[in-house]
Amino acid sequence: MKIYSFRKEVGKQITKYDSNFIMSRIIQSEKPVHVGCMHLEKNGVIGYHQAVVSQLLLIMKGEGFVRGEKEEYIKVQAGDAVFWEKDEWHETKTDLGVTAIVLESEELHPDSFMALRVH
Repeated sequence: MKIYSFRKEVGKQITKYDSNFIMSRIIQSEKPVHVGCMHLEKNGVIGYHQAVVSQLLLIMKGEGFVRGEKEEYIKVQAGDAVFWEKDEWHETKTDLGVTAIVLESEELHPDSFMALRVH
């Protein structure tokens, strides 16, 4: 399991085409990508299971806890991106609620675009 950041502070200022915004790059893939939105209510959980394909969980709102194969939970919040490789065991849970976008694909390489979050 790796945790990245896509917060505004790690993005780059874009001014091309008279634009004025900050872009935090996340992923690029040559293979099909399934994109979904997960809504975990108070005390919600995505149970402990193996990833069928590589997964990138983008925390958009709220906060919760994630773990890989170890029973060590790490706090995540809006702006964090959690990456699990294919076949990696993992779990996500929240006390207060979390809204997250999940990207699933045979080919995900977040190292190419995002920096690891400093714990």
